[in-house]
Amino acid sequence: MDQAAIWIPYCGAAPAPDELAARWNLDPMLLAAFVLAAAGWWRFARTGGERRWFLAAIALLVFLFVSPFCALTAALFSARVVHHLALTAVVAPLLAAAFSVSRIPGGLVLWTGIHAATFWLWHAPAAYEAALSDDTIYWLMQISLLLSALALWRGVRNAALPAGIAALLATMVQMGLLGALLTFSGTPLYAPHFIGPLAWGLAPLEDQQLAGLIMWVPGAGIYLAAAVALAARWFVHERSMVTT
Repeated sequence: MDQAAIWIPYCGAAPAPDELAARWNLDPMLLAAFVLAAAGWWRFARTGGERRWFLAAIALLVFLFVSPFCALTAALFSARVVHHLALTAVVAPLLAAAFSVSRIPGGLVLWTGIHAATFWLWHAPAAYEAALSDDTIYWLMQISLLLSALALWRGVRNAALPAGIAALLATMVQMGLLGALLTFSGTPLYAPHFIGPLAWGLAPLEDQQLAGLIMWVPGAGIYLAAAVALAARWFVHERSMVTT
C-alpha cells in the first residue's frame, strides 16, 4: 500500500506547495464553534480587555485550524511543532488573560508537571501517529495540549512571582530538552512525515531537525522571555518595598 495514503489526518492529506493556497478547512462544526465562542464571550465577558484577549485567541485558532496552515502541518512536522507552540505558548496565555478566574484547582506545581507530561506524550511517535490516524484522537491531542497549557499560564498569573518564574523556567527546560532530542536524533521518528516533506525540498530527518530547533530555540525562548518579564516585575516590586 502507498504509505502516503495511510496518513489522512484532520485537514486532509499532505499538500504539495502548489496545492497549499487552496487548502482551507471549512469544517462547518469547527466554524460554528468559533463563531459561537466569540459571540458568547463578547456577550458575557466582564471587561473590554477580556473581550480583546479572547478574540485575539480565536483569531489565532482560526489561522491554526482553518487556514491552509492546518494542511501544511500534515506535510511538515516542523509546521506541526509551530502549530503546537502557537497553541500552548500564545493561544493559552491569551486565554489565561481573558479568563478572570482567581484559582486553578490543583496548583501551579501540579499543572507544570501535567503540561510537560502532556507535551512529551503527544510528541512520542506512537501517540503522534495515532493522532494523525483518527480525528477523535487528533482533537484529544489538541484539547489536552491547550487546556493543560491554559492551566499552567493561569496558574503563573495567580502565583507569587518567584513561583511563576520557576514554573516558566521548568517549562523552558523541558521544552528545550525535547527540542534537543529531536534535533540530534540520527533517524526520522515520525512515520506520517516520511513522505510529505520531500515535496517541500526537505528530507524527513531535516524536517524533524528543523522542528527540534524551532522547539529548542524560539519555543523555549518564549518561556524564558516570560520568566524574565516576571523577574523584572519582581525586581521592581522588591525595590519599591525597600524604598518605602
